[in-house]
This record gives sequence, structure tokens and C-alpha cells, in this order.
Amino acid sequence: MTHPGKTGYGLQPIIIIGVLFFMFGFITWLNGALIPFLQLVCQLSEVQALLIAFSFYIAYVVMALPMARVLIWSGYKNAMSIGLGLIALGCALFIPAALSQQFAVFLLAQFVVGSGLTLLQTASNPYLVRVGPEQSAAARISLMGILNKSAGVLAPLVFTWLVLQDLGHITAESLALLDEAQRLQQLEMLSLQLITPYAGIAVAILLLAVALRFSALPDLPAEPAPVSTGKGDTSVWQHRHLVLGVITLFCYVGVEVIAGDTIGLLGSALQVPGATTLTSYTLAFMVLGYSLGLLLVPRLLSQRQALAISAGLGLVLSVAILLSDTQSSAIAAVLWGWAGIPLLPDPVSLVALLGLANALVWPAVWPLALAGLGSLTPKGSALLIMGIAGGAVLPLVYGALSEQTGPVSAYMVLLPCYAMILYYALHGSKPKHIAAKR
Repeated sequence: MTHPGKTGYGLQPIIIIGVLFFMFGFITWLNGALIPFLQLVCQLSEVQALLIAFSFYIAYVVMALPMARVLIWSGYKNAMSIGLGLIALGCALFIPAALSQQFAVFLLAQFVVGSGLTLLQTASNPYLVRVGPEQSAAARISLMGILNKSAGVLAPLVFTWLVLQDLGHITAESLALLDEAQRLQQLEMLSLQLITPYAGIAVAILLLAVALRFSALPDLPAEPAPVSTGKGDTSVWQHRHLVLGVITLFCYVGVEVIAGDTIGLLGSALQVPGATTLTSYTLAFMVLGYSLGLLLVPRLLSQRQALAISAGLGLVLSVAILLSDTQSSAIAAVLWGWAGIPLLPDPVSLVALLGLANALVWPAVWPLALAGLGSLTPKGSALLIMGIAGGAVLPLVYGALSEQTGPVSAYMVLLPCYAMILYYALHGSKPKHIAAKR
């Protein structure tokens, strides 16, 4: 049999995987528009609204090991098709959720979508590495990152166009002026707007699942983790750079989700028009960051240097957010005015710029954390996937702080996270064996 790492399988598999990365980027970053929308529809507090992100990202932790077993049982191609089917089911659950306006049903739908994405990512990421030459794997991963985040730019814009095109005038302030019957009627109108778009998404993804199942995509078998021989093997917990890498990814995914999913809540609090589209700004800067990474790493910067610069920029922007004046648009004028883009209040502009700081963290941490693990690499990868829990936990911390101190001051949660990422870049990523306790 031809070894994929030597010759590859041609362009068609890359195109198919590219479509999948674009699709799950679109689904993932719909959350940025969905959170402020459901906060209005279901009349939620900030913490309650951020449970939408929690239910989505916690699926990566709860379902990671079960989905890994599905991958081993079914193989890559079938696993990707099953993952798409689960995503379609989750999107379909938005229909009864919208009809009932029950927040719990929305959370269930989000968990099912997250479970499908867990399987899809578990299968598609290693498939992408194995389907072409090993020396070009990093370039393929970076390209998929650009596709993924480009979809994130489009998702809030498409959501706003489909769901709010005729109802954008309905705000928390306008609802407060209505009597109870009128208020409930308008909230029901808003909720029902979700049905057609999510039904369409569910059908489209289901058709994609069927098409993938019967496509010419090479059906590579999944490779189970190597069995320990007990000779020279060590526990993954003895590799300090891996353990700190898991903590770093926990912090990173948390700040990435905060930057992408809370910017709409911040915009709503500051009464910025089109708050459901603001995630697009954050993701646009992430696309820029990925593009710079393709140009600069490793030609001019090492992975460790890129990680340190990203963390430093994140710290500077976090401090700037905390010191920003919500009534000032001086920085916004510099950022957006030359391009003819409507001005944004300073905190919103700075949160959007976090996308640039965040872009290179994920691709830098993974190779640094897995360096030198050998046969323990599969276990190390599973631990790193668990770090995605940061996207479930840290936004809730932001929400709790926001209710106590205000939406701008709550971004103080970013400071220790970027500090951890900087420490990992400078010291924590250097392999150091931890002696096992006797």
C-alpha cells in the first residue's frame, strides 16, 4: 500500500477537508452572534447567556474519549460523516428550541452540535496530516486555519442578515417600553426567525454527510494508540512541557472564546449598532494573524518566538481594554477610519484586535507540547484536547465578573491567561522530565 506520508493522495482530499474546516468554522463562530441574540430572546443574564458557549465547548471534554473510540471503530472517512450527521441533528434541535423558547433546549442543541464537531475535528486533523507529505503538514494546517477563521468572519454577518434583517429594530431598550403582551409577541417573532436558517443548515450538512460517505475520499484506517511495553515508557504527567501545555491551551481557548463570543455582549452593553456582527471583526484579525504566520514562521520567527510575541500583544491589549474610555473613539478612528468602516468604541476595537494576538497560539503550542513524547504522543494529544475546556469555563468567569464590575472591567480575566501563555513561551515549553514519585 502507498504510504500517505511519502506521496500523498492528490488535491481532492485537501479540497474536501478544506470544505469541512470552513463548515465547522462557520458553525463554531455562529456562537458570537447567537449569544447576544438568545440573551434577548430568552431574557438572560450575562452568565446565563454565556452558558451557550459553555454547553458547546464542554462537549469537547465530555465527548473526546467516546468520539475517539468511534474513530477507531469506524475509520476516518466514516467518522467524519457521522460527525456531520450529529451536527445536522444539533442544528435540527434548534427548531423545537425556537418554537418553545426554552433555553434548556437551546443548550441541548448546542451540546449535540459540539459533540459532532468533537468527532469531526478528532478525525479531520490527523487525517489532514496523514493525507499528504509530512514535511508540508504544517502548511496544510495553516491553510485550514485560514479557511476556518474566514468562515468565522462570515458566520455573524450571515446570521444577522438571515435572522435580523427585518427585526433589527428590536432591542432590550425597545422591549422595555412595551406592555407584557406586546413584549412576548415580539420575543416570539425573534425566536421563530431561527427556524428557517437552522433547518436549512441542518439539511445542507446532512447532504454533505451523505456526499462525504460516498465520495472518493481515501478511507484511511484509524491508528489506535500504541500498547505500552513497560520498557522505557513513562507517564505523560512526567513531561512538564506537556502538562504546562495543557494549562496553556486551557487559557488560550478561554481567551479566544472570550474575544470572539463576548464582543457581541460588550457591543450590546455599549449600545453599538449591529452587535451580532462584531465577532466578524475579531475573526478577521485572526485570519490576518494566520496569514502573517504563514509568511514569518519559521522563516523569520521560531514557533516559540511567535508564541511570546502573541502573548505580549495579548497582555498589552488587555491592559488597554481595562484603561479604555468607552466614550472615546480615537483609537477606533486610527483602526477603522482609513478603511471606511464604521467607527467602533475603543473597548470593542481592542477586543477585536485580540484576534491578532490569538491567531498563532494554537499552532505554536501543539508542536511545543508534544515535542519528544514518542509513543506517548497519542495520550499527550488527548490531554491537549481536554484543554478546550477553557472555552467552557473562562467565559463564565468573564460573565460573573461582568455582572459584578461591568463588561469592560471583566476583561481583567485575560491578564493571568496571557501571562501563562507568555511564561510557557519563555520557559514552560522547554522539555524537562519530572521524576516519578516512589
